[in-house]
Amino acid sequence: MFSQLVTIFKIPELRRKIFITLLFLAAYRIGYYVPLPMIDQALLAEKMANAGGGALGKMLGFVSLFSGGNLSQSCIFSLGIMPYISASIIMQLLSSGVLPSLERLRKEGESGRKKINEFTRYLTVPICIIQSTVFVQSLLRPDGGGGGGSAIGGVMDSQFNAIFFGGAAVIIMTAGTLFLMWLGEQIDEYGIGNGISLIIMAGIIARIPEAIGIMIFTPGTTNLKPSLFTLGSESGDISLEKILILGFLFIAVVVGVIAITKAQRRIPTQSAKHIRGRRAFGGSRNFLPMKLNAAGVMPVIFASTLLIVPGLVFNIIAGQFEVQWAATLGSIFQRNAGWIYNVLYIVLIYVFCYFWVAITFNPKEVADNLKDYGSFIPGYRPGKSTADYLERVLMRITYVGAAFLAIIAIIPTIVGSELEIHPTVAAFFGGTGLLIVISVALDLVQKINSHLVMRNYAQLTDGD
Repeated sequence: MFSQLVTIFKIPELRRKIFITLLFLAAYRIGYYVPLPMIDQALLAEKMANAGGGALGKMLGFVSLFSGGNLSQSCIFSLGIMPYISASIIMQLLSSGVLPSLERLRKEGESGRKKINEFTRYLTVPICIIQSTVFVQSLLRPDGGGGGGSAIGGVMDSQFNAIFFGGAAVIIMTAGTLFLMWLGEQIDEYGIGNGISLIIMAGIIARIPEAIGIMIFTPGTTNLKPSLFTLGSESGDISLEKILILGFLFIAVVVGVIAITKAQRRIPTQSAKHIRGRRAFGGSRNFLPMKLNAAGVMPVIFASTLLIVPGLVFNIIAGQFEVQWAATLGSIFQRNAGWIYNVLYIVLIYVFCYFWVAITFNPKEVADNLKDYGSFIPGYRPGKSTADYLERVLMRITYVGAAFLAIIAIIPTIVGSELEIHPTVAAFFGGTGLLIVISVALDLVQKINSHLVMRNYAQLTDGD
């Protein structure tokens, strides 16, 4: 493996692409720590810490996790790449039969794809403005704790200053997201891997030092003391046996995620045989790959977001009107609330798995393409019979894929509650972050392998 890694840097083109990618990612991480002007970061940190236990704090933390941004501190990249992801999802939904004009563009091939990408960029701008306006309004709003202060430290002594700062902050945050979008496109063109996905993965991996610090040191004390070898501690420290269990569990989860992510159902196909003169053409056997986890990480993202919203609404009602039933319902939708939350989470993952697969994979279209290319599935007539067979197979493998996603999604909750692990540490044992990191890493390895194969070098993996 080490010799193969050395081989990567022996190829000038591949070495240049890797260095360019690392340079762009370094620019992203530098901008991650450039704060917005006129913000008191200490007051903002205190305000976010007070909101961290509520539904709003959990929503901000979840959005920051898979957007590459940081809503807990007001930096120029606070929104991350989330507005562009939202615009991409909207455009994908609209081009899947909702708008016939966009569906026709999607079927035009490369030219249509470029046009849809252009529309996605245009749609990103208003989404950025809306999200940044909501975020800035939360900064300008007083704490409500009696002090009347806000995260800007009392700088806004007039309505004009508030409007001026708010407008400037919205413009800066919008420009930051557009810059990240440009960075992702530059990585796609000059670097290696998917630029947007790499930015998200870099934001997730950057949280590892924080998680390690929480594991090694005892939280909640002024002078942090090492607790790595504290056996059977009752103070909430991470004991040695817990670390061994967590290490084994992490390896098992990663191996399982890789196996299921790459798993596919290979449906055999055969092309029609043509006789021209005395020679026969065609008749070759091939296969149609159908991924077991065709929906990717999107069902987990949708399900998590949808479960956060009711808790946020009920907590706002309970705070405004002081009603007990709203507080009770709001507690049900907390991530560590218990089995009711987990059951709802699993049900929503199944629903969104089938929904996402239904809009991204069209059995009738695939059957028509096979028919146009002169291929067929043995035992099934081209056309409707083939489409019905593909739909049956798709429903079955989606059920298994949804079960896998559900298990991975609830592992952090189980680890956090049963082993009494901090949520920041438990998040790396499953859920959205781990799925994104592994998916992006596998895609990156595949692209590196394609460069190695073109130059007759051994691959990093066997490619199976």
